[in-house]
Amino acid sequence: MENSNYNASQIQVLEGLEPVRKRPGMYIGSTDSRGLHESLREIIDNSVDESFAGVAKDVWIRIGKDGSATVRDNGRGIPVDIHSSGVSALEIAMTKLHAGGKFGSGAYKFSGGLHGVGASVVNALSTFCRVVVLRNNKAYYQEYETGKPKNSVQEANQSQLDKWLPKEWKIKLGENTTGTITTFIPDKTIFQTVNFDNDKIKNLIKDRAYLVPGLSFHFYDERSDEECHYYFEGGIKSLISHTNRGKNKISDVIYIRKENESANIILEVAMQYTDTYNENVKGYVNSIHTVDGGTHVTGFRVALTRSVTDYAKKMGLLDKLNDKSGGGLTGEDLKEGLSAIVYVKMPSDNLQFESQTKAKLNNPEIQGFVASSVKEGLDMYLEEHPNDAKAILEKVFLAAKARLAARAAKDAVLRKGALEGATLPGKLWDCQSRDPKNSELYVVEGDSAGGSAKSGRDRKTQAILPLFGKVLNTERARLDQVISSDKFKDLVIAIGTGIGDQFDISKLRYHRIIIMADADVDGSHIKCLHLTFLYRHLTEIVKNGHVYIAMPPLYKITHGKTVKYVYTDEEKDEYVKSLGETKYSIQRYKGLGEMNAEELWETTMNPETRILKQVSVEDAEEADRIFTMLMGEDVLPRKKFIQTHAKLANLDV
Repeated sequence: MENSNYNASQIQVLEGLEPVRKRPGMYIGSTDSRGLHESLREIIDNSVDESFAGVAKDVWIRIGKDGSATVRDNGRGIPVDIHSSGVSALEIAMTKLHAGGKFGSGAYKFSGGLHGVGASVVNALSTFCRVVVLRNNKAYYQEYETGKPKNSVQEANQSQLDKWLPKEWKIKLGENTTGTITTFIPDKTIFQTVNFDNDKIKNLIKDRAYLVPGLSFHFYDERSDEECHYYFEGGIKSLISHTNRGKNKISDVIYIRKENESANIILEVAMQYTDTYNENVKGYVNSIHTVDGGTHVTGFRVALTRSVTDYAKKMGLLDKLNDKSGGGLTGEDLKEGLSAIVYVKMPSDNLQFESQTKAKLNNPEIQGFVASSVKEGLDMYLEEHPNDAKAILEKVFLAAKARLAARAAKDAVLRKGALEGATLPGKLWDCQSRDPKNSELYVVEGDSAGGSAKSGRDRKTQAILPLFGKVLNTERARLDQVISSDKFKDLVIAIGTGIGDQFDISKLRYHRIIIMADADVDGSHIKCLHLTFLYRHLTEIVKNGHVYIAMPPLYKITHGKTVKYVYTDEEKDEYVKSLGETKYSIQRYKGLGEMNAEELWETTMNPETRILKQVSVEDAEEADRIFTMLMGEDVLPRKKFIQTHAKLANLDV
């Protein structure tokens, strides 16, 4: 039926920066902590672009007590002369989408900016923003509220600079100081959090310090008085060495550089193998970390597989693989223990990303250039370094044999389970719902706790899988060993995604996988073992936010008819103190098995009252390092970590 009320008056036209405030996720990806730091990254990368242009040597970042962020560089300074549109170029850059110096080839040869939306988007999502431009021995400024100018571009005097800027910067007019200083306060009505995280900022600028050798970063946080500086001469070779600190290396850092002068494209690759079982490959374009990879990373993987396979053929080793399928080495075999940086610098006006957040490079011509360059460089390296080549081949062949053994184990075991649509594990008490979004799986330690969980659960949406005792430490276990473990076999079948090269996250049967173990030392160890398995072998489940930790209470405090469950010793002491002279009794839960079904439901399983901690991966490199340290074979780093962080330990003796 035609809606007669639908007419031209209902068509909205959003002017200026209104679309950004209306749909911020389109421009910065999200409005959570990730989006907040994406805003800061946009401003920092504008300063890094000045370094690409051969001007800026320093970038300063300050977080203010008022929640503001200030980024300064000693580049050329944003132009302030009048644009052809009739207003200052600075105002155009800060208030108009798709306006900037990165479209033509004049201002920037390489840049992290793409469509000229970065600074204007940050401005739109800030309650206050001020840009100070230093050029021509003068200082110019403009201030904004939610992206709208409060004043025209004006000259600033020395007293204004002294008021706005920290004394340590010692900026004096007339001393030929140049650069841009941007201060902004994120809008708390837009962002879920406006609290900048020190570690995220330091990781962000540390990466850029590696990517741009000779560029210094200076970070200061007024909230904590923390100060740090980053400067690296070694570039991405140093970054790989830093990534692999604490690991046993089986090759030197392999470095490849190739330049296509006609297309203005520069490729740098640094890679190294260690004796670990996990991969850490990062792609960068100009100053941007493309977290989802793209054509440059694909080209690298293709070249790596071809080069190592060709070398193995040349040495007559492929026959020793005993691969009945005849498939030979695969990309999966080459991943094990590999750390690599694939870094492309190219003209900004030719960049093609999947979105404004620049998570994935889409330029098709880059794949071929990277593939041919890496193949040529790696072929030469393997020929000239036979010891490294032998060590890499041994590592790759072990991975290939493990893959073939795992495939045989999966064919024999898992195909009889849920992966082929047949029966689920006998110990699994499944839920009635078949909608993964509404379903959750409790992985419970012990049969007694599993019994209570089974009786107390909501059968419609909650499934229970009891796994008795400690499971295998999979940090140093190959896939074939993991699959032969009955406990993990049941868990993989229950989850439904498969494992290894059969993994398919679209087959996930539960969108919440909840690890529920006792609130004691043994329970914590069990949680670590489960997390190690999930992060190392079902990584995408963790990265997509499907894994949770249940938080059972430590104490039950009863006074009169009132029952209070508390989760920490501090919470217990505070609550007992609040009771004053009231008589009370305290029950200390040693384990989940001590709770009856009603107590377990009310404290740990009821969506209305339970406490769940979602497991997230903010920094994959740091997560990899921590798992290697805590669950690997090297004792000394683990001992040092425990001594540093175990300030107060409650031991159940």
